[in-house]
Amino acid sequence: MILQRHLVFLLYSFCGIASKVGATTKTKVKGLSGQFPLTQNVTVTEGGTANMTCRVEYNDQTSLQWSNPAQQTLFFGDKKALRDNRIELVRATWAELTISISDISLSDEGQYTCSLFTMPVKTTKAFLTVLGVPERPEITGFTKPAMEGDEITLICTTSGSKPAAHIRWFRNDKEVTGTKEVNATGKSFTVKSTLQLQVDQSDDGVAYTCSVEHVSLSSNPYQVTEVLEVHYAPHVEISHSVIIPQEGQYFKLECVSKGNPLPEPVLWSKDGGELPDIERMIVEGRELTITALNKTDNGTYRCEASNYLGTSGAEYVLFVYGEWLWSKVGHYIGNRALGKSSALYRK
Repeated sequence: MILQRHLVFLLYSFCGIASKVGATTKTKVKGLSGQFPLTQNVTVTEGGTANMTCRVEYNDQTSLQWSNPAQQTLFFGDKKALRDNRIELVRATWAELTISISDISLSDEGQYTCSLFTMPVKTTKAFLTVLGVPERPEITGFTKPAMEGDEITLICTTSGSKPAAHIRWFRNDKEVTGTKEVNATGKSFTVKSTLQLQVDQSDDGVAYTCSVEHVSLSSNPYQVTEVLEVHYAPHVEISHSVIIPQEGQYFKLECVSKGNPLPEPVLWSKDGGELPDIERMIVEGRELTITALNKTDNGTYRCEASNYLGTSGAEYVLFVYGEWLWSKVGHYIGNRALGKSSALYRK
């Protein structure tokens, strides 16, 4: 009986010791699980500064270390290991090791390692992504001026982007589509976009803008603009100052010409010859002014304008009304549209 009680006592004692050992072991394992380095991936723009942080929740005074993608030690605790003036210590404690790398280049991109020198050594990785900033774009392929009917090419190019930049084209404020080409150059990309156009006089003075968009530029894309210059032959029309020319009136004709280069000079004639009365018929630039109309001014007036691509002309038939005729037709004219009333005096 005494032996039996002794055995029970020994059994309880053993169980108590085992329970305490188990509790101690559990606490130790929990501590070890917190003794593991923690990092985060970092993205930075080329030329900027990257902060690389390594933290540990529990550390029994064991050193932390940062290494670059080539496995070169950068910092061991607060001790700098690599001679690179761009790399500096930000913070070094038993719980944290933070370093900064300034003037970041594409070659700095890669997987960085934080090591905690326990037994065995524990490591974790952080990937540094470097955004390549695109160069400002250039537009090539177009030689000024173009001739009406020519087919021209506009090429917008930007280099150095990572990831590849996106190019958009605008004709004045309206977006148009180009043909895109992307080529890798080392770790960065060269992007081209091409527009092919057949131009006419409506394209003269039109602005084509190339816009380069990239994550590194936020909402401020790089832009460059090419203003087209298209040469074309003249086109001439004649405008007049009054609807019904009457005797004694001041009367003006204007030779309205379009063309590039601007058609000059403007030549006026009457009935195929020179202006007959230069004292009353005054030419100033594109305008012909008759100071006081009379019946002898009736006839066909012609203006011509030229540039190196050709000559254009327009005619106006002048009929000067006397006061008696105007009183007869005035009411009729007053009820007619401007364009229709011209039939009364233009032939």
